[in-house]
Amino acid sequence: MKNGFFAMVSRMKYINRWALMRNEHSENLMEHSFEVASIAHALAVIGNKRFGKNYDCSRAALLGLYHDTPETLTGDMPTPVKYYSEEVRKAYNTVEDEASKSLVEMLPDEFKDEYESLFIRDPSDSELWKLVKAADKISALIKCMEEKKAGNSEFDSAAQSTAESIEALGVEEAAVFVNEFLPAYDLTLDRLKDK
Repeated sequence: MKNGFFAMVSRMKYINRWALMRNEHSENLMEHSFEVASIAHALAVIGNKRFGKNYDCSRAALLGLYHDTPETLTGDMPTPVKYYSEEVRKAYNTVEDEASKSLVEMLPDEFKDEYESLFIRDPSDSELWKLVKAADKISALIKCMEEKKAGNSEFDSAAQSTAESIEALGVEEAAVFVNEFLPAYDLTLDRLKDK
């Protein structure tokens, strides 16, 4: 359908993440995408202000906002399954690419060029996509922290492996976010207001 794109994007709220794990609070794809967008924007700001980079902060946020939208068609594949083997990962990438093309086809022709680059990766955005990947991992770590704070030990090893994966990315902006901003996520509302 040529005008179905935004209705499909709206369905992100029905896709739950962390399906293989017991959750104290279920997280949907729309919540996650908003958080990734805000963190990707913050990482771009950190890069510009602290490291003299010239990131397009708004573009970083936009890529983060739409980064998982193809999952409205594919569903959220749990990380252990997605990365089970190189063959599975390649097959999933192919499915995700086809889903991206299908989403763009749901737009009127005159809008396609504005949205296509959000789904079909352009090499000129490669540095921003690194920030989005880091933001995605930081969002996952925040989820793990929240679950652990709620007494859910199911997320203990996920928190450890996610923290290690963020460090392995080697994104200096992510290290700043983790060191300076992540500790506040452990605070209560009253303590956050006092800071």
